[in-house]
Amino acid sequence: MAAEVRVCTRCRLHETRTKAVPGDGDPSTEVVFVGEGPGMNEDREGRPFVGRAGGLLVNLLGHIGWGRKDVFITNIVKCRPPGNRDPEPDEIAACAPYLQRQLDALDPSVVVTLGRHSMGRFMPGVRISQAHGSTRVAEPETGARDATVFAMYHPAAALRTPAIERESYEDMALIPAVLTDARARRAEHRRLQAPPTLRVAPTTQPELTTQPEPATQPQSTIRTAEHAAGPTPPDAEPAADQLSLF
Repeated sequence: MAAEVRVCTRCRLHETRTKAVPGDGDPSTEVVFVGEGPGMNEDREGRPFVGRAGGLLVNLLGHIGWGRKDVFITNIVKCRPPGNRDPEPDEIAACAPYLQRQLDALDPSVVVTLGRHSMGRFMPGVRISQAHGSTRVAEPETGARDATVFAMYHPAAALRTPAIERESYEDMALIPAVLTDARARRAEHRRLQAPPTLRVAPTTQPELTTQPEPATQPQSTIRTAEHAAGPTPPDAEPAADQLSLF
């Protein structure tokens, strides 16, 4: 899908981009971070969160003993909005199928949203000042299926406001416990959604009725030509077919 994103022309953002930014990280991870859109450095390098905000994100991950290699990082729009403006609703909608396919393929236990626009994709109608540090179960249409969504401020906002930076560290410290709870909830959810196992009742063997043997007739003493010639040999038994195991 990354190759498809790099040549995408679904919205006006392709007209001003240098490089599209599909996302990168560990494809087997249980945690996906979803930002808003690439900035100037990301547009130049084609990778998400490589500027100052990316540096803070790395520090936040290090706060819980993680690194970029332990997670997957992407954005709700894959091309830089001019001047680092907020992405427009139609631009978010144009990119939504890519994000949905990414989440469907990655199948994470936890989706961490970074910023209000990313959060709005999974928690519509709430304010980030109230929702940060909280969780919600993802709706199926987001592509995240039964993942747990955890809201955080965008690192760029944390760089501008010391209080938000402090809250970001506090929120990040909650993620390991959120992941543990998400695993347990997801396992129980999928157990309940699994089709029931069919139990086959044991079959009862019918009783065999022993028939009385017929009375033995006295053997005739008359010698026939067959007796004289000896018993007729049975037909030769055909050789059993050999079964190929390969």
